[in-house]
Amino acid sequence: MKIAMIGTGYVGLVSGVCFSDFGHEVVCVDKDPRKIEMLERGEVPIYEPGLEEVMARNVAGGRLSFTGDLARAVDGADAVFIAVGTPTRRGDGHADLTYVMAAAEEIARALTGYCVIVTKSTVPVGTNSQVAATVKAANPAAEFDVASNPEFLREGAAIDDFMRPDRVVVGVESDRARDVMADIYRPLFLREFPIVYTDLESAEMIKYAANAFLAAKITFINEMAMLCEKVGADIKAVSKGMGLDGRIGNKFLHAGPGYGGSCFPKDTSALARIGQDHSCPCHITETVIEVNDKVKRRMVDKVVDLCGGTVNGKIVAVLGVTFKPNTDDMREAAALTIVPSLVGGGARVRVVDPQGRREGEALLPGVSWEDDPYEAARGADAVVLLTEWNEFRGLDLAQMAGAMATPRMADLRNIYPVEDVRTAGFEAYIAVGRRGFGLAD
Repeated sequence: MKIAMIGTGYVGLVSGVCFSDFGHEVVCVDKDPRKIEMLERGEVPIYEPGLEEVMARNVAGGRLSFTGDLARAVDGADAVFIAVGTPTRRGDGHADLTYVMAAAEEIARALTGYCVIVTKSTVPVGTNSQVAATVKAANPAAEFDVASNPEFLREGAAIDDFMRPDRVVVGVESDRARDVMADIYRPLFLREFPIVYTDLESAEMIKYAANAFLAAKITFINEMAMLCEKVGADIKAVSKGMGLDGRIGNKFLHAGPGYGGSCFPKDTSALARIGQDHSCPCHITETVIEVNDKVKRRMVDKVVDLCGGTVNGKIVAVLGVTFKPNTDDMREAAALTIVPSLVGGGARVRVVDPQGRREGEALLPGVSWEDDPYEAARGADAVVLLTEWNEFRGLDLAQMAGAMATPRMADLRNIYPVEDVRTAGFEAYIAVGRRGFGLAD
């Protein structure tokens, strides 16, 4: 199959590279000439484990190429995937479809034969119908079908998620379009991974419903963590006891500083707006958004309390600022709430993150960047563990405590056992939903 992938952001690049690894001929398109030049040099503009190697293999095999010429990529394509951004629209919380519709119009003008136009971007219910209308208006003679194929890729594990998915969701309206999509995903079908065929609206809705549910699960356990702190329970024990129930499961039951990233914040916001527009408010989702914001702000209060009620003039080392490990993505990360609040409170903040500096330097002004967590902690009044990178899971706690001016730790990912921290020489320790030590109740 010949595939054109419009957009080389996270979803587009990962999807294009993986489709080429299926054996398809894939051309990835982007309007940014600097990004195309970078990709042609074999450089990946995002951090995703394993992506560079898979990309290089398929470029060398002649199955994968990059261009800024959309018309050339679309010419003769069996399927054209739209994988452009749908950020939250300023002012009303809706998904901004500007880039999707612009891509649809440009695709329409470039079509030379039958093609399936596939929306890979996360879009509100009804968007694929709008895409069809846009294409027809721009090119009344075009022969095409539209399909909805939402992505379910976890940053940091995207290659494995694409190659071994829980499911593939495909929304189509014709047998012809279904046949094209079946050919594209045949390698997964042959390995018996579930492929769910449905109508366009249901496919669009599945993506939002799944992300809103996972966001709700994270927010629920964070709310339970707050209650555990009040009643003296341990959220790790509570999470384990809950997760062993097969109806609940243990995933997304890890208390922390709130969810972030490219999907959950914008998708919950968009789903809430969809409900409001259809006079069917999604009260649970609206509450999830509200509580998640409170959880992030509450983390600031915890760090301030750890520092004796003020961070003014204090040195605070922050370990990890990306929204999760194994990515360089800073979008809606808890660090974007916590770190500026500490800086605004007068703290001198030192930051260590294996991949976060590229985006973080612009997003977190007023901080200093260190490469080594022990250097960041030297002379510090507190260390804040904010992202659970593997590099931060096995720290020499005694070495770190010995280097600090006042050895205090805010473990906002509940990585370390309390007694290990105490034994290492820390004088105060706080976590999320667990008892710490060294602070008055």
